[in-house]
Amino acid sequence: MNETEDVPRFARLPVLAVAAGAVVLLAATSFRYAHGFDELYFLVAGRDHAAWGYFDQPPLVPLLAGTLDQWFPGSLAALRLPMALAAGAGTVATALTARELGGGRGAQTMAAGAYATSGLIVISHWVATYALDPFFWTLVVFLLVRWTRTRRDGLLLWAGLVTAVSLQTKFLIPALWAAVLLSALLLGPRRLLTRPKLWLGALIAVAATVPTLLWQATHGWAYAQMSEVVADEFPGYLAFARDGVLGAGMGVGVLALVYGLWRLFRSPDLKPYRYLAVAVLLVVAAIVVTHGRAYYLMSLYSLPFAAAAAELSRRNLVRWWKIPVGIAFALSAAVTVAGLPVWPASVTATSFGPFPLGTVFAAGETAQRQVADGVGKAYQSLPAPVRQETAVYAEIYPFAAAVEYYGPRYGIHDVYSGHRGYWYFDRPPDTARNALFVGFDPTLLRPYFSSVTEVVPGLMWLCTGRTKSWEQIWPEVKRK
Repeated sequence: MNETEDVPRFARLPVLAVAAGAVVLLAATSFRYAHGFDELYFLVAGRDHAAWGYFDQPPLVPLLAGTLDQWFPGSLAALRLPMALAAGAGTVATALTARELGGGRGAQTMAAGAYATSGLIVISHWVATYALDPFFWTLVVFLLVRWTRTRRDGLLLWAGLVTAVSLQTKFLIPALWAAVLLSALLLGPRRLLTRPKLWLGALIAVAATVPTLLWQATHGWAYAQMSEVVADEFPGYLAFARDGVLGAGMGVGVLALVYGLWRLFRSPDLKPYRYLAVAVLLVVAAIVVTHGRAYYLMSLYSLPFAAAAAELSRRNLVRWWKIPVGIAFALSAAVTVAGLPVWPASVTATSFGPFPLGTVFAAGETAQRQVADGVGKAYQSLPAPVRQETAVYAEIYPFAAAVEYYGPRYGIHDVYSGHRGYWYFDRPPDTARNALFVGFDPTLLRPYFSSVTEVVPGLMWLCTGRTKSWEQIWPEVKRK
């Protein structure tokens, strides 16, 4: 198509209704149950340890979480609202992509429905880089699809601006651009690579990333170590494939993912966009080869969803085909709702047959607060002279973040850890002759103290009589 050709009208009412439903659902369940461990880490990092970069991420999500907690202290609803809005916006962008592919009212509504009943909605319950970044990828894909149809180069500049923001969230989107440019070079449109506004957008994205790159350079390129961390957690190819496919949604989403990819390679109507389908597969291959996480694939769902909806709407189907499709979407929506924290925290089941339940959120979120309360009570029970010379040290960053967030009510204002990003925050002061160790393996600190006494069996130990300076200890306790 060229820019003079019209596309179907935007199905404003049904698409916005689907998007609003997703936002309302996420907002209504945002009060449950407590902060997640990654949420607490992002929040504490941005609020108490603001920086241009971190060991495991760029600065946007910590800054967002820390700022919202300062404006609305303790409010889960306020903290999680941006993720809900991003999920709603991703729903609309997917519908608009279907529109660019020639999909009318029904196709746009189906594309929006596929996005709104996928795993993207479930992960948007938490404040996290992996919940926000898929929206930026979805928006970039929409802009590229629209550019392919219209050849309006201003869209490429907008794509560069979106990329600049994405690079403040995660460092993954260059993989998408590398795949897109390689695919365009091999299959066309080669004109894409010659557009000045594409490279102007790239320049803006690079310039916006300079501060966090400088932070990385002055901290030994800390983020480079995350690839090793992620690869060590790789669950295996079969589990990766299972999680990556089912993340599209246990119902309509899986079918839309497979059908949409197939039609992108087979449909004459979608031939101009085939290079983007190839780019999707190249990104998948890169994630697999580098042993990335399965949820990285969620950023790629929008194009297959849109293609599937557009192609299905072009089929010469019988008049009553909308009935089974509607039933399928209703069942998928029910599975998505069940996967969110709509259940009382007292419900212990974490699945219903093959379908996961949102009770898994309760188990993780409430446990963090319980650990923090236990540490706080143990800290308060120490004699005042001992307490004044005792630093709280956590073995892993989730414990550290939880205690630092909930700790002030017990007089704990600083928590230290050698784990991942926490190692870069700070080391304990020299006045801390003792350490209250929270974790599972006190041998991490035992070599540096003359005495280690168990306080809470299997969870807390009091280490007294420090034998080395913290300056000497700190490089030795660094852990990925």
